[in-house]
Amino acid sequence: MYKKVMKTFGKSVIGGGIAALMLAGTMTSAMAAWPERPVTLIVPWSAGGGTDATGRMIGSLLEKELGQPFNVVNRTGGSGVVGHSAIANAKPDGYTVGVVTVEIGMMHWAGLTELTGADYTPIALYNADASSLLVRADSPWQSAQDLIDAVKADPGAHKSSGTGQGGIWHLAMAGMLNSADISPDASPWVPSQGAAPGLQELVSEGVDIVTCSIVEASALVDAGKVKALALMNDVRLDAYPDVPTLAEATGIEWQMAAWRGIAGPKGMPEEVTTALTAALEKVWKSAEFQEFMNGRGFGLVWKSGDDFATWMSDSDASLGEVMQAVGMAK
Repeated sequence: MYKKVMKTFGKSVIGGGIAALMLAGTMTSAMAAWPERPVTLIVPWSAGGGTDATGRMIGSLLEKELGQPFNVVNRTGGSGVVGHSAIANAKPDGYTVGVVTVEIGMMHWAGLTELTGADYTPIALYNADASSLLVRADSPWQSAQDLIDAVKADPGAHKSSGTGQGGIWHLAMAGMLNSADISPDASPWVPSQGAAPGLQELVSEGVDIVTCSIVEASALVDAGKVKALALMNDVRLDAYPDVPTLAEATGIEWQMAAWRGIAGPKGMPEEVTTALTAALEKVWKSAEFQEFMNGRGFGLVWKSGDDFATWMSDSDASLGEVMQAVGMAK
């Protein structure tokens, strides 16, 4: 009888032990540290551009840091709507994140989408390039105030360029004029396919003013063909310490920058966002990333979590104000 009871008891213990081990294995698998498999990194813009280049660099460095592939996928179209929607609508498990850009604060004002920065889990802002105010080297305007006074005195006489109609650099110019109590169309905008064609128009005297990042104009500035009168930023740039901020030059507090950051769909687990933020901060501070960004003239800015969310909200409000002022808001 004793042997029979012990035999039965032994089976129960063994069976219970196996069940416990199976449960522990299941729990361990469920609680395994992220990432366990490759991560998709969506870039909402075409291959070869600045967003693609910085996104790919971040992906490669995160791969080294976290030990899993970060596969960059370009999802283009709809003036950024397609890619930004793909990030926002992904499963919020940390295996799909992406690069969000300044356009997320423009698209909904233009009636292209209902998405805003509030529809994402903000990880970190890693780059911002403020607009500069550029004229030909032989321009009679020696300061930003000279330029503003001339536009105010003779509306329609001085043309501007730097991007397509309604693009970020167009809004930079329109917002500056609006902040100076000047009609945003007092300097007629000549659409271009980007900063480079706009700058060529400037040099060839097709336009009188260009607004774009000083990075995009650096070759012409350094060659003495173009001069920067002001920077739409809160501080001067180390690379161009003699270029004053717009506030310093004119008293106008208007700021505008193109920016890029990493975000995921809303509702990502806290432990995933914490791990990704920590890894991304290491990447951002690394010598390799700093050299990459500085070598190409990209502005380095770091704001994570709630600070990045506030940045997106403030950018959205500024863009909405100027888009409404120039009649571009739906």
